[in-house]
Amino acid sequence: MRAWQHPVVPSVPGHSDAPLLHDTATDALVSAQPNDVARLYVCGITPYDATHLGHANTYLAFDTLQRVWLDAGYTVHYAQNVTDVDDPLLERAAATGVDWRELAESQVELFRTDMAALGILPPDDYVAVTDVIDEIAAAVCALSDSGLAYPVDAPDALVDDAGVRGSDLYFDIAAAEKVAPWRLGDESNLDRAAMLELFAARGGDPDRAGKRDALDPLLWRAAREGEPSWPTRVGAGRPGWHIECSVIALKELGTDFTVQGGGSDLIFPHHDMSAGHAAALSGHPLAGVYSHAGMVAYQGEKMSKSLGNLVLVSGLRAEGVDPRAIRLALLSEHYRSDWEWTNSTLEAAVARLARWEAAFGAEAASADSPVVSAESVVQQLRDALHTDLDTPRALAVIDAAAGAASDHPALIAKAIDALLGVRL
Repeated sequence: MRAWQHPVVPSVPGHSDAPLLHDTATDALVSAQPNDVARLYVCGITPYDATHLGHANTYLAFDTLQRVWLDAGYTVHYAQNVTDVDDPLLERAAATGVDWRELAESQVELFRTDMAALGILPPDDYVAVTDVIDEIAAAVCALSDSGLAYPVDAPDALVDDAGVRGSDLYFDIAAAEKVAPWRLGDESNLDRAAMLELFAARGGDPDRAGKRDALDPLLWRAAREGEPSWPTRVGAGRPGWHIECSVIALKELGTDFTVQGGGSDLIFPHHDMSAGHAAALSGHPLAGVYSHAGMVAYQGEKMSKSLGNLVLVSGLRAEGVDPRAIRLALLSEHYRSDWEWTNSTLEAAVARLARWEAAFGAEAASADSPVVSAESVVQQLRDALHTDLDTPRALAVIDAAAGAASDHPALIAKAIDALLGVRL
């Protein structure tokens, strides 16, 4: 699956260090220093209602991480999925009378356009779930053969040509914990009561009859009438949510990759469960660092598809808003914080962009009597991003420099482009 065009990232004299990044699993700042290549997996969209500012906030956070890695001299290998078959997508398609494939493709194309407009670095591997059905089915078979998956009766499943009704397959958490380097809660640090609450709210089925544990997640859904399904070695059907990312991440990045990223709403169950699936399949941890972006609210509520309180990047662009201003508005809040989008947030970003262009744009000239050293500004910018991608501090560094005469405004402009992704 194609991604979008890669923006040019300029090289700036000097270099960053490997960043310190908040690790959800340990609740501490840890060094996101690659052993070789910086390998990053960020969970992609389920393609409907793309691209709202919550999406953009997450992908911008890990775009910033990549830019720091690149400035530190690392090669980056970035993989991202597209969950282009899933219950919410199918429900939206049915509600709107649109074929689910057409809905997915149109929304993925809109997402690509928005990401390109925002200057987000694209993944090296952009993988649709529907393109790796066979690989996912093989992984489910491997788990079943290892005694880590079990069937649950599905009375509404279709009957195959041999007269056998399909069964759903579930991951056996208790069995996996005995053999894999993983325990449920390793990534989320939640107690069981909190897990059960979130599991029910985020696509899980704790009350499903026949499960060995209420928290056991679905690996494979047997074919049902009117639902998309694929004939595979595990039977006709389609994948569960978590196993998709496990298989794609292992396929593209291997085990023990540098950072697993996503929004904080994925911490549980998605990242806990996908880490468990991967550990059970490979015998190794999935990732070294688990990093999560905060949630963006609007009109007093978390911006979400279910509530419909979405601000879309494409909508702002259609109104004539400069994508660079959208990017600056998002960067003005720390990536891990939960915050609310307002008109004043955008107005401040538009004004900031104008100040920066006046100070560092193509028409800006070096001062005869400089007040600040451009090299010092660049180092301060690097220092801010080094500590957990502190973009509010980074923006304050540039704001201060914009208010003083500089000996090399073009160097500052290049650093803003390379590290903050804003081309003046």
